[in-house]
Amino acid sequence: MRKLFTVLLLAGTCFTAFAQEKGSFEFGFNVGYNAATVTSGSMTNTSYRSGFNVGAVGDYFFSDRWSIKAKLTYDQKGWDKGYITNTDNGQSFATNYRLDYLTIPVMANWHFGKKRNWYLNFGPYAGILLSAKETAFNMDLKEFSNNTDFGLAFGIGVKIPIAKRVKIIFEADSQSGITDFLKENQGQTIRSARSSLNTGLVFDF
Repeated sequence: MRKLFTVLLLAGTCFTAFAQEKGSFEFGFNVGYNAATVTSGSMTNTSYRSGFNVGAVGDYFFSDRWSIKAKLTYDQKGWDKGYITNTDNGQSFATNYRLDYLTIPVMANWHFGKKRNWYLNFGPYAGILLSAKETAFNMDLKEFSNNTDFGLAFGIGVKIPIAKRVKIIFEADSQSGITDFLKENQGQTIRSARSSLNTGLVFDF
């Protein structure tokens, strides 16, 4: 029993040693599955594009509870089962939209739980359009699309220590756009939306 107590005490001490302090910094990377769609007016498209995201993340701590978290992410967005219309004759065709962005969210990160391993984050993001295509005719839509996508990001996650100064992360996050996908949209505003499940590694500095 004494040996077991000693092992648990040592494990608890090591676990506590991973708690962040004011002025500390974490850097790492993550990869995840994206489910992307769009909203228009009060309607949300129910056919999601399956994609992925991959990027780098940095987290600067102002205290053991609060930090500023920023990401630089390649983000696959868009939607499935949309339509493209021939403006000459008004004929419409079913198609899928493939939008790829370089997304930069900057979020307030609140750490909670007994060891501050859980976190909630929220804040704005900016997306730079890398490519925009539809699949029915393989048409490049970039000239008709806005080059930037602005919106709000939020998520929840947990960090689990796996070695000295190394943690594995699991998180769920979402983005909700506030700008129109199209440059000259004569109808309702088309805004991006995506949810993702991510994992990755972060390193203490």
